[in-house]
This record gives sequence, structure tokens and C-alpha cells, in this order.
Amino acid sequence: MVWYRCGFLHYLVVRMEGSSILSSAKIIGAGLATIGTAGAGAGVGNVFGSFLVACARNPRMEAKLFRYVFMGFALTEAVGLLALMMSFLLLFT
Repeated sequence: MVWYRCGFLHYLVVRMEGSSILSSAKIIGAGLATIGTAGAGAGVGNVFGSFLVACARNPRMEAKLFRYVFMGFALTEAVGLLALMMSFLLLFT
């Protein structure tokens, strides 16, 4: 038995103490589900990078493109939040 002084890690170790392989699979699945948050970060960078390139090519379209940037940012960030929510659901249910 390993004891950690950190609150969350201590909770995970104590929770797994008499559990089956299902508990281990839930923790591994929650870790894998957080990979989607990295994809959301790359997507937000792609959206704003493309916006800068488009504004450099056609500065008069900046006001119209800025609305599309916020829509793309919101949709990309929603996917990241859904991935984070799924990892929390796997971990705490």
C-alpha cells in the first residue's frame, strides 16, 4: 500500500484499494479522454492563425471574418469541454 499526501491522488489510491480491474480501466479511460483537450488547443490555434493569414491577405474583410473566428473558437472549445466532461464522468461515476 502506497500513501500519498496529495488529496486527489490519495483519493484515487484509497478508492482503488479493494476494487477490481474496472476501476483501473476507468482511470485509464479518463486519461485517454483528456487527449481531446489537446486537440481543442491545436484547433483554437489553427482558427486564429488562419484569421491572421486572411487579414493579411485582405484587410477589408477583417470585421466579417472576426465573427467567423468567434464562431470557430466557440465550436472548437466546446469539443474540448466535452472531452473534459467525459473524462470526469468516467472518473467519478
